[in-house]
Amino acid sequence: MALSLRQKQLDAVVNMLNLNHPVVAGGTADEEVYKVLVLDRFCRDILSPLLHLNELRKHGITLCLMIDNERQNIPDAPAIYFVQASISNIHRIILDASRGIYESFHLNFASSLPRALLEELATGTIKNDAIHRISKVYDQYLEFVTLDNKMLSLAQPNIYVQLNDPSAKDKDIEAVVEGIVNGLFSVLVTLGVVPVIRCARGGAAEMVASVLDTRLRDHLVSRNNLFTEAGHLGSSFQRPLLCLFDRNFELSVGVQHVWVYRPLVHDILGMKLNRVIVQGETTIPGGKGKATGKSFELDDSDSFWVVNNSAVFPKVAEEVEMQLNRYKQDIEEVNRHAGGSKDGSLDDHELLGNTKHLMSAVNSLPELTERKKMIDKHTNIATALLREIKARHLDGFCSLEEDMLTRGGVDKNQLLSILKGKGAKEDKLRLAIVYLLAMESTAPAEVEAVETALRDAEVDLAAFMYVKKIRSLNMSFTSLNPESRGNLVDWAEKLYGQSISAVTAGVKNLLSGGRQLALVRAVELLMEAKLVPETENYLLFDPKATKGSGGSWHTARGPFKEAIVFMIGGGNYLEYGSLQELAQRQQPAKNIVYGATEILTGEEFLDQLGILGKKMGVGIGTAS
Repeated sequence: MALSLRQKQLDAVVNMLNLNHPVVAGGTADEEVYKVLVLDRFCRDILSPLLHLNELRKHGITLCLMIDNERQNIPDAPAIYFVQASISNIHRIILDASRGIYESFHLNFASSLPRALLEELATGTIKNDAIHRISKVYDQYLEFVTLDNKMLSLAQPNIYVQLNDPSAKDKDIEAVVEGIVNGLFSVLVTLGVVPVIRCARGGAAEMVASVLDTRLRDHLVSRNNLFTEAGHLGSSFQRPLLCLFDRNFELSVGVQHVWVYRPLVHDILGMKLNRVIVQGETTIPGGKGKATGKSFELDDSDSFWVVNNSAVFPKVAEEVEMQLNRYKQDIEEVNRHAGGSKDGSLDDHELLGNTKHLMSAVNSLPELTERKKMIDKHTNIATALLREIKARHLDGFCSLEEDMLTRGGVDKNQLLSILKGKGAKEDKLRLAIVYLLAMESTAPAEVEAVETALRDAEVDLAAFMYVKKIRSLNMSFTSLNPESRGNLVDWAEKLYGQSISAVTAGVKNLLSGGRQLALVRAVELLMEAKLVPETENYLLFDPKATKGSGGSWHTARGPFKEAIVFMIGGGNYLEYGSLQELAQRQQPAKNIVYGATEILTGEEFLDQLGILGKKMGVGIGTAS
């Protein structure tokens, strides 16, 4: 069975927490070594989905502190620093070392520490007579956040805006690409694999693929090679496939409403780092009191979440009720055997009065208590979701969007009715954008009617106008003869950055029978590694091939058993879940890791589209 990305990253973190001494799987720290852990915000987010506070203590971490905060001197304790390689962090480490606030400093950087910053660290600590306190300096290559066994985020915000900003300079684009490559390099080092890379021609995906290919080639010829066969992603000897995609490849997935539990919790309740805060209803008459929020962890320690996160919401609600009824029956059974009451309570005196079944009843209590916590958690979450669904009429938006994306057509009257009816402005805007992207052709009068409905609802049109312009450019591009395309591409790329890449063409070409994401279909074909028309335009990079033969087809013999799928410009839980379904329905099952520059809710991605629209000079009430 293939090791998960989460387990690989967790193993590396555990070694780091034990002063970079290898720890046997499941082992804990030397109980006599008590350590302080110092983090910056980014590295705190790396650890958050991996380890809870009680698990840090198992590895000798007695205090977990933020590098930016004022901290007390603890001169007898070693300190583990886990931070990004930045000049501000280096200066703070120098200050801490010069003050001698810890006994020794074990410095761990999320990625590699550039030579300039290493020299700054050395110069600063020598100048302050503190070099002796620096015990070790490590490059950890852990600059990414693992959200699930096979899901990661580089936690790099607003990449879609930066790559598609018409005012962006070449150096700005290069800096963004370099940051993405750094993150992907960390992922590959952690997994211990050198993949075969595939990407569509043109746009951000090709830029990232090219730079990553060069980075891997340069590293493979270096003396200290970080890649070994022992760290392979799976049990086979075949290398994995790395598929790079640009968010423009399938824009609709970024804004559409979804009916599946995990994407729904993320989109509506704003789940972050596997934690969701559910706001309760106000208890003060008139609703003026502050709602109290409850925080819940949603990860693989929650058996209900593991089983039901890919189910549609109505089935989840049924399952919650079923679990609650089963719990009540089990409580009654325990009470009956223990001589207690049948009203759901477990009275200690009643239990003590019946010694025959006392032991079994007591042994049942911890399991029943955990089940009740889990049921209460998902009851709270499901109730909050239902409240939002009813208030925003989300079922209507979701149903119509799915219908449009499946059929490529729409009942105009139904569309306008929903846009003019109840619902949040953001939901109406998302529906209108899905309409633009789902239709193979749209009559100008029909689009104008949609714009008017949005304008009447006082919806900011910036995001809608941006997508409309990009769709128009794409359609113009595909309709031109080859000789005429060059000038349009040059003009469009200067004005709209990389967003000229196919917005709707890829979707139309790859959808075939039934509702399937274009991303899923593309990954399926790429993993099969067959020469088919749908993927003939995809470039191939092989960092292990001889320079100049990187595009040779013989280096990509398939079918591939393992793949890393990465979305540049923001991903989401719908794509992740759909790819896992693809992996499981293969015979035998395949291993697919999904990642993105950041994981975005529909509204967060909508905000980025709006920013780009405003850069085009459109906004509230603006006509085309």
